[in-house]
Amino acid sequence: MDGARGSNGDGSVGVQIRQTRILPDFLQSVNLKYVKLGYHYVISNLLALCLLPLAVVISVEVSQTDPEDLRQLWIHLQYNLVSIIACSAVLVFGLTVYVMTRPRPIYLVDFSCYLPPDHLKVPVSRFMNHSTLTGDFDESSLEFQRKILERSGLGEDTYLPEAMHHVPPTISMAAAREEAEQVMFGALDKLFANTNVKAKDIGVLVVNCSLFNPTPSLSAMIVNKYKLRGNIRSYNLGGMGCSAGVIAVDLAKDMLLVHRNTYAVVVSTENITQNWYFGNKKAMLIPNCLFRVGGSAVLLSNKSRDKRRSKYRLSHVVRTHRGADDKAFRCVYQEQDDTGRTGVSLSKELMAIAGETLKTNITTLGPLVLPISEQILFFMTLVVKKLFNGKVKPYIPDFKLAFEHFCIHAGGRAVIDELEKNLQLSPVHVEASRMTLHRFGNTSSSSIWYELAYIEAKGRMRRGNRVWQIAFGSGFKCNSAVWEALRNVKPSKDSPWEDCIDKYPVTLSY
Repeated sequence: MDGARGSNGDGSVGVQIRQTRILPDFLQSVNLKYVKLGYHYVISNLLALCLLPLAVVISVEVSQTDPEDLRQLWIHLQYNLVSIIACSAVLVFGLTVYVMTRPRPIYLVDFSCYLPPDHLKVPVSRFMNHSTLTGDFDESSLEFQRKILERSGLGEDTYLPEAMHHVPPTISMAAAREEAEQVMFGALDKLFANTNVKAKDIGVLVVNCSLFNPTPSLSAMIVNKYKLRGNIRSYNLGGMGCSAGVIAVDLAKDMLLVHRNTYAVVVSTENITQNWYFGNKKAMLIPNCLFRVGGSAVLLSNKSRDKRRSKYRLSHVVRTHRGADDKAFRCVYQEQDDTGRTGVSLSKELMAIAGETLKTNITTLGPLVLPISEQILFFMTLVVKKLFNGKVKPYIPDFKLAFEHFCIHAGGRAVIDELEKNLQLSPVHVEASRMTLHRFGNTSSSSIWYELAYIEAKGRMRRGNRVWQIAFGSGFKCNSAVWEALRNVKPSKDSPWEDCIDKYPVTLSY
């Protein structure tokens, strides 16, 4: 534009100057793109490229061999019975060891997400109106919540539990139990209906809910409701934050590796009724604006016959815990404010700590999932940085070469933005996370399942596609689960996106 002002003022010169500057950069980026694609192709197929000349030589030699040479070779082998037996024994032994020691596959048969009734929807106007009518928040706190909601990425159709729709809210143990039952039983009813699995066939039950842990436990409530068998191995995980869904899957996986021929059900949820903050401390008001009602139920199997009807196979689970660091431990912390009111406080250092935890997690995950070409680049960068120049930027692996789909915990707009930037993802890769945050809000540990349901509802999940579920939680933790699609996956009946998927993606304005 400066060039335009310096000429005739019609803007034509300015446009030409800008084009001459942009065009070489564009061509350079295109060339680099194709160079990198060529590099990845060569490295990924290096073994085949090396074996090709050998295969050609062998083919030529075989074509020149006459029948008499083959007859002499057969006679030679007949008189070397000991060698044949020894080689066969080694081969059989090796195959036996491989079959016995390889981990049995864990299949995800199906999953379901709870869809609350319409009367529990909480538009921003209703949220602010009820917050005002409670009389617990001063003007500064109300304005703070309004600004958070405007920038949060949440839409007008998220849900709050029944107790929070009353003025004043009807906070009680009975109301909290009612919320838990509606969410867990609603998700499980759909799961059992879609899979036709009988309750008596379930051998493992894992339930995770961070902030509500009554007696009897939530897992006991499920056992009682569905009359699960008496020797079921049930677990109730509490206080583990938004990443507990992956932890629950990991625990269920370990149990399925030990106990043969059975099913495991994982239920992930959070409870809002007794955990709403009615004070004026800003750091403790943010969860009020982000957390909403939601839950999921997942059916896992170690039965080989279930492979044909299952959606995914579990490839990897990688867990990172930074609880030994005091700052990380306290960055998401349940406590009382100066007036004695309980809430969850979020530290200003949360995003920095989440970034460091993510680095540790992907350092472990990378070698398991990245193609060898990316691992070589990453290793070479580390060597150069160590030996020659400490200021060399570390190479960020291209995880788009390892995964087709990303389910980033919808903890908030800032979390999604940060991972999109750090992992160099495109808008379509984070679409499921952004749209889940918009439609359902932060549903804690179940958000990654709403995101997977979104990808299925869009018809994007193809056979062989790999999915990376990544979640962050108090403690501080970063946990990853990797799934591989066993077929072209269609959305399950009564998907939470069934009635609105055609409206998405929506344009977000912050």
